[in-house]
Amino acid sequence: MVRTSPVEGTKVPRCWPCARASAILARVELLEERRQVVDHCRRMRAEGLVVGTSGNISVRGGDGDLVAVSPSGLDYDEMTPDLVGVHRLDGSPVDAPLRPTTEMPMHLAVYARTDARAIVHTHSTSATVLSTLMDEVPPIHYLIAMFGGPVRVASYATYGTPELAASMITALEGRTACLLANHGAITYAPTLAGAYSQAVYLEWICDVYLRASAGTPRLLPPEEIEKVREKLTAYGPGRTPGDG
Repeated sequence: MVRTSPVEGTKVPRCWPCARASAILARVELLEERRQVVDHCRRMRAEGLVVGTSGNISVRGGDGDLVAVSPSGLDYDEMTPDLVGVHRLDGSPVDAPLRPTTEMPMHLAVYARTDARAIVHTHSTSATVLSTLMDEVPPIHYLIAMFGGPVRVASYATYGTPELAASMITALEGRTACLLANHGAITYAPTLAGAYSQAVYLEWICDVYLRASAGTPRLLPPEEIEKVREKLTAYGPGRTPGDG
């Protein structure tokens, strides 16, 4: 059975009111996540992590069954929260006025296989350059431990394809970041602030390695990276013991 919607001549399922209510609820539930996507997309370009409309960001919201994701090819100056689409974890739209990023398969693959709540994909210069030269970002600095160890480079595949998503998932095994060969980088974390911070640190580490490779850089041993990885789990302001 179908019924006519308030838009003249448009046929929709009998449950049209339910679908509309769901879309309205998604707008309300993920409003903050959509605002965060806009803010960080603009910041990403201002801080040189992307050029033009490249790169993309998503945040998992609500009960974890919805994702707010940046739209495809939209100038970041024109992006507003209502233009950031809300999708289910199978990619189907809930409230999405524009097409989602072409890298939606990568985002959905990360959410399906990790506990990520936010993803940042950049085309930052040093990371992209290194992705054309290396199979792995070497342990040039101890902060590489924040990603779980040396950052792998995913094998090249055409952007926006399931093949690229599969290559990325392989490279992310045991890591929270990877480079994408001849393409860029991707990071994920429990928060968008965390994923964005990782993208910034990853670009810095790649830049350090590229500068150091003018000579023969001294690399850190695996046991030191593991030691730092453990230390980073307790890193942060926290509370002084006994503060109550």
